[in-house]
Amino acid sequence: MRTDQAQITDLYQLTMAQSYWHSGRIGLHSSFYLHFRENPFRGGYAIACGMAQAASYVDGFRFTDDDIAYLRTLEGHAAPGASLFAPEFLDYLALLRLKVDIDSVAEGTAVFPHEPLMRVTGPILQCQLLETALLNMVGFETLVATKAARICAVAPGPVAEFGLRRAQGPAGGVFASRAAIVGGCASTSNVEAGRRFGLPVSGTHSHSWVMAYDDELEAFRAFAAAFPHDCVLLVDTYDTLKGVANAIVVAQELRDKGSRLLGIRIDSGDLAWLSKEARRMLDAAGHHDVKIVASNDLDEYTVSSLVGEQGACIDSWGVGTRLATAFDQPALGCVYKMSATSNDCGASWTPRIKVSEQVQKSTLPGVLSVRRYVSESGVMVGDMVYDLTRPPADDRIIDPTDELRQKDLSGATSHELLQPLVRAGCAVGALPSALEAQAQTQRSLAQLDASNKRLLNPHSYPVGLERGLLNERDRLIRAFRGL
Repeated sequence: MRTDQAQITDLYQLTMAQSYWHSGRIGLHSSFYLHFRENPFRGGYAIACGMAQAASYVDGFRFTDDDIAYLRTLEGHAAPGASLFAPEFLDYLALLRLKVDIDSVAEGTAVFPHEPLMRVTGPILQCQLLETALLNMVGFETLVATKAARICAVAPGPVAEFGLRRAQGPAGGVFASRAAIVGGCASTSNVEAGRRFGLPVSGTHSHSWVMAYDDELEAFRAFAAAFPHDCVLLVDTYDTLKGVANAIVVAQELRDKGSRLLGIRIDSGDLAWLSKEARRMLDAAGHHDVKIVASNDLDEYTVSSLVGEQGACIDSWGVGTRLATAFDQPALGCVYKMSATSNDCGASWTPRIKVSEQVQKSTLPGVLSVRRYVSESGVMVGDMVYDLTRPPADDRIIDPTDELRQKDLSGATSHELLQPLVRAGCAVGALPSALEAQAQTQRSLAQLDASNKRLLNPHSYPVGLERGLLNERDRLIRAFRGL
């Protein structure tokens, strides 16, 4: 993938950039923060993802000659054929190299509404140009990683992601596969994602393989001959239990040759009943080691039901459409807001705020950071959002929508969630792999209380403001309202 795709942006980012340039404000520094307002999937948490793609994008940010040539063709309304962008501004873009700093939570970290996932600091024109791409990358991949984490949390045995064929285009499919691994999946069917990101890949065969033969048993034997040590047979093309019987024949033939059938896959019908019957048949034939794989429009709720009240005998899971497309929530609703500006390259800052009729939609002022508190028993107990220019006086957090809801976290240890991702436009160090980020997901979820991880009606995790930040927000709101 190209990393110099500077034109992954909305037009208004470029028109604002020209306006900053035209008004001589390119030297103005700014601080933006990226966050979301509600947990996805009616859940109790999200799993941060997309930071590696964002860092690579910023690291390779360039306007190529072709980019500039295209921008020269855009017309404004000053006169017929008039250019939208000034030639001198496009010359400036052609030479632009980013100098922004980005601090971010680590991929795989459990995160919550209203806290910064990223802080972007630097020349305001440059920070503005990054908005659309950062929201796109972090928002989409966080959704998929969260969906994967929810499915993997209820699935006994490995989960394979194979949603590429129904993903939102090739690029969306590739990054969905990576995010699914970050969220906890054991493998993906996506060969390009496997190549690009070093992901484990897996797969079986489709119904068309069986249909290409006159006889199902013949098809199974042919596949086993091609892959005697990597054979998983799809048994539901015609009649699932007859398919299981044919698979047992092949399993015995493989055993006689010193190999073994790895598993069978069921892709339709009553998965619970069919899996139990298949397990009974396999065990009766002495093939206790043959695994049963289930697929067919699975999500966390279906898997939970199959495992729980239905008692299915399923060893591993193939999840496609509902994972790769974040099926039941099309967008995370991330927002990217300016929170401070500086006329002296960050030596001092002026807080900025967007005021809304709804207090929860008013933004937060300052150079924002997040501190996470963990109890002696290793459980996360709360997150504090605060202004870096005003260190917290204590460890009390206050609900930004209800000042009477407060929590004292002074008995817990704390650490900073936002860590350097980009410095002066360059990615910091080696970016974590998807499997390394997956390990972070597992560590983070292990610290999250079970009440926050429930599928239904999860408990809200406490995220609050430091007292000084709350007071500053309220002061600015009162000032704008003339109070």
